[in-house]
Amino acid sequence: MTKISIIIPTLNEADQIEDCLKPLQSLRERGHEVVIVDGGSSDGTLDRIGMQADLIIRSAPGRAMQMNRGAKAASGDILLFLHADTRFASAADSLQKEFLQSDRAWGRFQVQLSGDRLVFRVIEFFMNLRSRLTGIATGDQAIFVTRRLFDECGGYSNIELMEDIELSRRLRKQHWPLSVKDRVITSSRRWDTDGIVRTVFKMWSLRLQFALGASPSVLAKKYE
Repeated sequence: MTKISIIIPTLNEADQIEDCLKPLQSLRERGHEVVIVDGGSSDGTLDRIGMQADLIIRSAPGRAMQMNRGAKAASGDILLFLHADTRFASAADSLQKEFLQSDRAWGRFQVQLSGDRLVFRVIEFFMNLRSRLTGIATGDQAIFVTRRLFDECGGYSNIELMEDIELSRRLRKQHWPLSVKDRVITSSRRWDTDGIVRTVFKMWSLRLQFALGASPSVLAKKYE
């Protein structure tokens, strides 16, 4: 069996971590692995994990650093990086079937936003379309990669923001990503909280600035 290691970076995710981990338990029963890398949560996140993970690692905060640490400790042949606000459900079957039968070494899922409003269907359509056309994946699309390619590429660059886009650029040079048809469901909370127009404009603006050479540390301050 090809083993999948699901690596989840956390930092004060107490209100989301149980919903993230619950669907993964059937995968653990089948021999896959869940690795939590906590960046110093102070809200009881670790208390809510309980026995729902195979490995819990403590790390300095920083998503790129946390995911690299998780990858180093993981034992799987395929590394899947999952945000705590994203629901992976039971898509491991599709991942193994489509991925292992392809000639690709990395990829991502189609993404669906959790909100019911019609505008979210439009947003997710363009998120998926953008990814198909550019070969660039974002973290909420659950990036997966063979351990061999991840190690060869040197893992995530230790930058404060856009680590997923930067990694995608390097991986894309080796293989075009596989788009798995099954969807992961990611939270629409930031759109609900900050406003849809404002959030869309903000994310596209940050990505454009990064593409034009802006420093990730500067962009991280704008993001916050």
